[in-house]
Amino acid sequence: MKHFILTILVVMSINSVNASEQNPVTRFGIAISNDKEQIAYSVNGRGKTSLIFIHGWSLDSRLWQNQTLYFSEEYQVITIDLAGHGNSSYNREDYTMVSFANDIKAVIEKEGINSAILIGHSMGGGVIAEAAKLMPNKVVGIIGVDTSQNVALKLTQEELNVMTKPFEDNFQRAMRAFVKDALPKNVEEDMLYWISEDMASAPKDIAINQFRNYLSQYISGESYRVYKDINVPVVLVNAKLWPTDSEENKKHIKNYSIYFIEETGHFPMLEKPSEFNKLLLKAVKSVE
Repeated sequence: MKHFILTILVVMSINSVNASEQNPVTRFGIAISNDKEQIAYSVNGRGKTSLIFIHGWSLDSRLWQNQTLYFSEEYQVITIDLAGHGNSSYNREDYTMVSFANDIKAVIEKEGINSAILIGHSMGGGVIAEAAKLMPNKVVGIIGVDTSQNVALKLTQEELNVMTKPFEDNFQRAMRAFVKDALPKNVEEDMLYWISEDMASAPKDIAINQFRNYLSQYISGESYRVYKDINVPVVLVNAKLWPTDSEENKKHIKNYSIYFIEETGHFPMLEKPSEFNKLLLKAVKSVE
């Protein structure tokens, strides 16, 4: 009987090790940004190159739930909640792209990373561009996901005010409408609901501040000027819901390439995770 029990314990131990190898333990951390904001992040896997995933407007690191395990088999994978999002602190007065870039810098410095590929969705595309400019010796490439459709797009302050007004009048209704328009008509109801309600639950004043700061780049021209100081590869993985003007982008981005994912909306990492992961891996390999 004792031998039987011992055998069972050994088998359980082996199974536990195998399960641990298949599902690596996530390590959580807090980094302090340059303005004292607490930046929550998670780490999975190991590798010489770190893939740092940055969410978009009014989302958080859960956006990348379908990518963490896939990429951590070969790379160190870090997902970050930018200040004013997720589990990070919400004390910043002005949520600029440069301030978000400093959030990434804080994590990179705390983790002692020397080779990072930054992957940013939507607003995160503007953030990773600023971060690449901020850390030219540590960032080896940036990959935007359904973002930067035209870095030289020109907006006026009046146009930005018109775009912002629905969110000021009724934030939750405007956010739900935004998400609905950003997804195909045949999207699964559960996915539409999850994304809509998640984004609609963001603090209104903070979300609007971020929205204005992100789009004000297209008034000032910083949306394309930032690339003057970026010499590393810039890759886009974009959907076709909104057209991408690659000819215009190439005028401002030195080392530019793009991959398209078919039949998705603004959230391809959630809509078609398997196809997206394979395409994103191609983009990562092209940077390396």
